Amino acid sequence: MTHLELQKQLAATGYVAEESLAMGLSLGLSLGRPVLLEGPAGVGKTEVAKALAAVQGTELIRLQCYEGLDASHAIYEWNYKRQLLSIRAAEAHGGVQEEALFGEAFLLKRPLLQAITADRAPVLLIDEIDRADEEFEAYLLEVLSDFQITIPEMGTVKAAHRPVVILTANGTRDLSDALRRRCLYSYLGYPDLDTELAILNARHPGLEARLARQIVTVVQALRREELEKSPGIAEMLDWAAALSGLGVNDLAQAGPQLQATLVCLLKTAADQSAAPREFLDRVIGKVA
Repeated sequence: MTHLELQKQLAATGYVAEESLAMGLSLGLSLGRPVLLEGPAGVGKTEVAKALAAVQGTELIRLQCYEGLDASHAIYEWNYKRQLLSIRAAEAHGGVQEEALFGEAFLLKRPLLQAITADRAPVLLIDEIDRADEEFEAYLLEVLSDFQITIPEMGTVKAAHRPVVILTANGTRDLSDALRRRCLYSYLGYPDLDTELAILNARHPGLEARLARQIVTVVQALRREELEKSPGIAEMLDWAAALSGLGVNDLAQAGPQLQATLVCLLKTAADQSAAPREFLDRVIGKVA
């Protein structure tokens, strides 16, 4: 599949991908390499994996990273409660063999093991890898290199179908050179006006053309302000849905309720104070 074909298929799912991103994903699929997506929060990195899974017609398996994430929560752990119940039930019949307690029936598969043992190659999303500790990142490198996991009680489990791996990072900390070397790389910034307008039209096709342009213009203007948290694409889509639900067809005619709808875009008190009605009127006036 060429990157242009993939770009069209992603668009059919509602995800508008720039050509450079489509190229990176296409190469990742053909070379069997993980793709690292880096950029600010809210630009649609996680949505890439969801859209790719839809295009591939396969399962999306997500590992949400966080500080303190360890192997038992990312790979597997044993169902100790079930093992204990099995031991108690077997005591009345002469006990239970130890090896019988460490089989598939007692194994709790976490995302990495789920991805490796899937019947069909899934899309494995390792979300916000930069939030995990460096020790976990180092362990992850081994898994991504060989796509196999060793379970001491059962042996080594190898992937029959290599998962498509997408990693995302928001810049919380620097990632190791070793991880970057193993991945193809694409940076996702905030889209330009035309691209964001295309995203909005793809997600809300019934929106009035004037309102759609006003929404995107206001959101992009807000991103140029010194905010604590700039509104992302998801916030823009939420705002559009809220305005549509309120029956607003023109921001210039929205009245006092317009300011109240900014709760969809601005998520701190300081940011809401930074966008008074005068600011909105000035921005809206440019596209009214």
